Amino acid sequence: MDGTVLVADDDRTIRTVLTQALTRAGCKVHATSSLMTLMRWVEEGKGDLVISDVIMPDGNGLDALPRIAKMRPGLPVIVISAQNTIMTAIQAAEAEAFDYLPKPFDLPDLMKRSSKALDQKRRAPKVVVAPRDAGDDLPLVGRTPAMQALYRLVARVMNTDLSVLITGESGTGKSLIARAIHDFSDRRTLPFVVAQAADLQGVDGPSALMAKARGGSIVFDEVGDFDDDTQARVVRMLDLLGDNAPRIMSTSQLDLSARMESGSFRSDLYYRLGGVTLHVPSLRERVDDIPLLAEHFLARGERDLGAVRRLSPEAGDLVRAYSWPGNVRQLENTIRRLLVTASESEIARAEIEQVLGNQPSPEPRAGMGVAMGEGEKLSASVARHLKRYFDLHGGQLPPAGVYQRILREVELPLIEIALDATAGNQAKCADLLGINRNTLRKKITDLDIRVTRRRKLM
Repeated sequence: MDGTVLVADDDRTIRTVLTQALTRAGCKVHATSSLMTLMRWVEEGKGDLVISDVIMPDGNGLDALPRIAKMRPGLPVIVISAQNTIMTAIQAAEAEAFDYLPKPFDLPDLMKRSSKALDQKRRAPKVVVAPRDAGDDLPLVGRTPAMQALYRLVARVMNTDLSVLITGESGTGKSLIARAIHDFSDRRTLPFVVAQAADLQGVDGPSALMAKARGGSIVFDEVGDFDDDTQARVVRMLDLLGDNAPRIMSTSQLDLSARMESGSFRSDLYYRLGGVTLHVPSLRERVDDIPLLAEHFLARGERDLGAVRRLSPEAGDLVRAYSWPGNVRQLENTIRRLLVTASESEIARAEIEQVLGNQPSPEPRAGMGVAMGEGEKLSASVARHLKRYFDLHGGQLPPAGVYQRILREVELPLIEIALDATAGNQAKCADLLGINRNTLRKKITDLDIRVTRRRKLM
């Protein structure tokens, strides 16, 4: 690589690591913890590439992107952020960032993107729209690879005219994804219409729906449940789309391709709706996001209700271990109830068990959190997860380092479940796993596994 890179991050360790890596690669580096200093360097004409954090002591890196574009059209900016939400990814794309990476980022991947940014001439600058206030209302939070890949794909399709099919289990946030695509797109000032089968009944149903949308967005909610007549109405409606047509999105918790093969869903409708398919993973598929979501809902409760609550270590262990068959919706409802019913500021494990009541008990998660079907081998379950992970990258290869990331995602829950099963006894756990006790200790440290006050799941 060749060029000067401006690095802005309030974390000294990150500044040091990036400075060393970029210098070894042949770049000159200017690093700062101040957004004001970064903007001064940009204004002075320094730098061929900017790598900037979002939250800085003296400002917001995303808010600075339009000013950078105005002062230095064509200067590529790579945004790095610990705010691992869909809004950060969308705002970065909306503000014309060259690229966006969540923290913790993969250093070789960042170096590869930096090289591409330095080598590639920027296209002619467009009018930059200042990022909108994201707010905290959408619980689309996640740092796992599956969620980050989803955020990137959402940002790429946001301002296209392609139809979007959003799939996933009940409670995963499919409707929130559709709403985010509309609210952060060029159609944001136009109507957002959610349509059920009943809205398409009658001679005037489809035309009334089109008139209501007025070039905005129409979302067919749970389209997999539409009967044959309703499906036919949707096909005819889509065939008549002309100028000022609305953006078409649909959601389904059913496997539409399987229903199409069985003859219960029209193939012509399937291909009209599936311009781009976005799969929203279940909580079982992104276990590491569960504590993050719980913290998000607790913080929202503090903001909305004035209720300051936190989870005890034992309660946090249960929240992470629970299977959450109702996904994000169930987790949110559970936290909202605890915000009102908890007797102390620290929520105890027993209080969560009481709220969960007769709901399904926590289940050990096979492999990387994918629930195996009856009689399904572990290898088949893992293969499905891996294929979905690759598919989520929209035809592009995932970031480098897949092997180690997958091993870590298998290793972490395996060791945690084994520790739970042996009540935290590391000698027994090592015997159970068939590894040396010193090896187990090293893995516990490397994977940052908490082993205090650990007990068997009830």
